[in-house]
Formats: sequence, C-alpha cells, structure tokens
Amino acid sequence: MRISVFGLGYVGCVSAACLASRGHEVIGVDVNPVKVEMINRGQAPLVEERIGELTAQVVAEGALRATMDAAEAITATEVSLVCVGTPSAPNGSLSTTYLERVSEQIGTALGERARARDGTKPRRHTVVFRSTMLPGTCTGLLVPILERSSGLVAGIDFGVAVNPEYLREGSSVRDFFDPPKTVIGEYDPASGDVVEALYAGLPGQVFRVPIAVAELSKYADNAFHGLKIAFANELGAISQAFHIDSHRVMDVFLADRKLNISPAYLRPGFAFGGSCLPKDLRGLVYAAQRADVSVPLLANVLPSNEEHLRRAFSLVTASGRRKIGLFGLSFKPGTDDLRESPLVELAERLLGKGYDLRIYDAGVTLSRLIGANREYIESRLPHLGELLTSDADAVLEHAEVCVIGCADDAVLAALERAGDRIIVDLVRLPDAETRRADPGYVGIGW
Repeated sequence: MRISVFGLGYVGCVSAACLASRGHEVIGVDVNPVKVEMINRGQAPLVEERIGELTAQVVAEGALRATMDAAEAITATEVSLVCVGTPSAPNGSLSTTYLERVSEQIGTALGERARARDGTKPRRHTVVFRSTMLPGTCTGLLVPILERSSGLVAGIDFGVAVNPEYLREGSSVRDFFDPPKTVIGEYDPASGDVVEALYAGLPGQVFRVPIAVAELSKYADNAFHGLKIAFANELGAISQAFHIDSHRVMDVFLADRKLNISPAYLRPGFAFGGSCLPKDLRGLVYAAQRADVSVPLLANVLPSNEEHLRRAFSLVTASGRRKIGLFGLSFKPGTDDLRESPLVELAERLLGKGYDLRIYDAGVTLSRLIGANREYIESRLPHLGELLTSDADAVLEHAEVCVIGCADDAVLAALERAGDRIIVDLVRLPDAETRRADPGYVGIGW
C-alpha cells in the first residue's frame, strides 16, 4: 500500500520505517524541516534500537521518503496514519491542537483531490489515527473536521479508523514486529479491512472494535502499567520498613499465574468483599502507617471499593421505586460467606432508607450459618430471616427493581418474566449486550 505518516516522532518514525520494511511505499510528513531532511538522508531523527539501520535501509531502497507538504502526501497515498502528539495540560486535559490541525490538512487535501477528478470517483482514502486520544475525540471532533474541510462523508467517501500503538520506547521496533495485540477501532468495516491489511502476518490477536473502545483501550493499558509500578513501589517501601527483601517478596507474588498475573479480578463488576481482602488491606495499610510509610495507592483501595458500593446504591434508588428484589447476598456466588459482603452492605443501606426489600440466595440458609459468619449477619441484618428466601420467583413477584448480585439458573429463569421491572445488573448477565438497549436495564460498569 501507499501510506502517508503524519508526525515523525517516536511513533510516526518507527511506524513509517517498519511499514516501509514490510513492502509498503511510505511518505513521512512533518512540520519540522530538520526531521524531514534527516529522513531523506536516511537518518532516524531519534535514538532507538534498530531504528537507525532500518531507516537507512528503507530510504536507500526508495520505500521511505519525507516531506513537509501534506497535500502532496495525501495525493500520492491511499492511507494516512496520524501519529502527532496529544500532550496534556497541567490539569490533565488532553490537547487536540495537533490532531485538529492535521485533520483539517488531510480533509482539505481529500476535498481538492476529489474535485480535481472531474466527476470520476478517486480511490477511497482511509485516515487512521494512531495518536492517543480520549473516547469520543475521533467521532465527536476529528471526523466532523475531516468532513467539513473536505466536503465529503466519512464511511462513504473516505475511511476512518483508530489504531492505538503499544510501542515501548527503547524496544519500539521489536514491539512493532512482535505486538501483543492489534486494536482496530473501525468507523465502518471497509476501514477496518484496510488497517488489518497493514499488519497482515504479524503475531498477536486482532481486535476489531467500535472506535471508542479502541480509544479507551490505550488508556486502560497505561493506567494499569502505572498502577503496577505504584503497587510494586509501595510494597517495596513497606518491605524496607520491615527489613525484608522486596524482590524476594515479589518473586513469590509473580510466581502465581492463576490469580496474580492473570485475567483474574480484571472484569468490571461490583465491589469486592469477604473475610480476607478488606481485612488484609486494612491490616497492611495500618502496619505501613505504624512504620511511618506513606502508601497512598494501597490506602485508597478500600475507599475506591466503597465508592463502587455507593454507585450501586444510587443506581437502585434512581428509579424512585420502593420495592426491591435483591438476587444474591454472599460475597461470592457458590458460598454462604456473608462476612463483609458488599451485597449485605447494600441491603443494609436500602433497609436503612426504608425500602421494601426481599432477598434471594439459594446458598444462604439462616439455620446453617455458624460462628463468625452468623455473628456478622446478625449484627448487620438482624431480621434477615424475614427477608430471605430460596425462591427466586417470589422475590421477582415482590420487586419493582431487581438488583442482580448473582446469576444462577433460577435467577436467569425468573428474569425471563421480568417484564417492565427495572434491572440493575451488578454481575453482567449473559445477555447484557442485548439488554443494554432496554431503557429499564442498567449495568454498573458497562
């Protein structure tokens, strides 16, 4: 393919050289004449493993050149990769100045190219945004600029896609050829086809998703990377205070690929609870404070969890209806452990505000609860016996609002007869995608 790459920083320079090495004809575009001249001399404008040799090779082969003329690049190519910077302001807001400027340049060039064809339709150009941008930026800001400046229609006269990069500085060439995944946010299927063809044959799973999903996926990755580093550093500070080798602690931690380094606990849902996580987090934060060690990340995990519980309560009460059916009570489906269950806390808050509540949980039988588990529930919900039943249909009949904290077969069967009842989904029901179109359905994190 013939490709123009706008912005010759880390992402653009690496993308241009790597795509050229895969047999594409690439034109780099930048407003900085020094970068353009360096590329045309076969020199990379950055220091990075392998990029110098690769740039020299593809320029010598005639597969890569650079220009400051955006219109020339658009006219000569069929795909444009936009790799300009999106710096943040001191308050964290995203600057889209460069994205807007390049979008207007591309749109103007596309419009001029279309008008110059004397009525014949030119080959459809696809604009692919590689820059990191917040959800809604592409369709809410950039597509309108492209359409306004070109006089053309996105998805018909030209294609649009978002293709976030996952390149690490220092190993970006290696990462380009061995990506963990390829994410394509497609405005329409034809646009997605073009982007997927760019990376044909590279390893890693390909995700073709709505544009907003692609935009947010990059932020999810980087937020988690920052979270991991902060977590490890706080554990290091606690370890040092207790004269423990933090690397030996983390060797043990990292060996667990079932829970620790795995997909476990990484699906959005309701708040966590149980007899271990809240207690142990409180204990660790208390120990850090006693040792005069500041751990702001760990100290705010439980407040974050509490905020999710508050969010669920607000979703339940927003309807204004008073009869509530709570499906699920234990902190984890398949157990009868009610200790620090967020569903117990939710039930307590609803009762405290005077809501008419009935509860279903097939695994919880009051007569079988013993020890600390029974003591806990008697202190939080002393009248549980009057509220609890193992009959999901009876809870459904009572409810105007169904709060789904578990999704066993009995609950799913009952929900088939939910009618116009409000559904507040805390677990993501199997048919959540279909239900999202129903105005009476709300998911807590989807």
